[in-house]
Amino acid sequence: MVREGDKEVKTEFETLLKGECIEKEIDEQILFSQLSEDRNAIWSLLLASGYLKVEGIRQEEPEDDKMYRLKITNFEVQKMFRNMVKGWFRRNSSFQEFISAMFRGDVRSMNHYMNKVALNTFSYFDTGKKPSEQREPERFYHGFVLGLLVDKADQYVVKSNRESGFGRYDVVMEPMEPTDPAVIMEFKVYDKDDKETNLEDTAKNALHQIEEKKYAADLMQRGIPEERILKYGFAFEGERCLIRKAEGIG
Repeated sequence: MVREGDKEVKTEFETLLKGECIEKEIDEQILFSQLSEDRNAIWSLLLASGYLKVEGIRQEEPEDDKMYRLKITNFEVQKMFRNMVKGWFRRNSSFQEFISAMFRGDVRSMNHYMNKVALNTFSYFDTGKKPSEQREPERFYHGFVLGLLVDKADQYVVKSNRESGFGRYDVVMEPMEPTDPAVIMEFKVYDKDDKETNLEDTAKNALHQIEEKKYAADLMQRGIPEERILKYGFAFEGERCLIRKAEGIG
């Protein structure tokens, strides 16, 4: 259910894996028949199964509405979930090859491997009884971020959709060792109504947004020089992906 869920489910699962809480309504009378129809049903199921615990309750109006602050039960469950996510990508060797190319700044190899990763993972994230009629790039890359989160947890703090500078970025990888490179990734979906004629334009717009919104501000304030901050613009159109790197960086 997590694997095949939409971007919101994956983003909330990412929050849980970081040891943080999410707020959800809970249905104590959850039926298995509801699981494929109600995106919030998964949290009720995980709570009833003991994989999540209640950290607090906030009363809503009307009085019978309550919002539950949910958190992963303990370290053992968190480890189990991390291993589950690793399993999604372990069968796809291109994922590790992509990560290696990313830290080398090898954009040519990144494009080769990412398109293999995207093609395989799109299908893997969309194998339910009612597969999406239209591929959702956001659904893919939020799952991809989960893969980064668990695979590089011992070397990097992986952040997504956070405030920085004057806007919001998609993914930042902040190294725990000051000598390691940092990475900023901006994801954009090709939009012909946004004066973009092809994926190249979309990737350039993603890089422009990184600079315009000053997404490197937090990293530089933490003492990471700009020459060690790799900046990548990702352009998606269905299962196709094009990546470009900021010139002179990395």
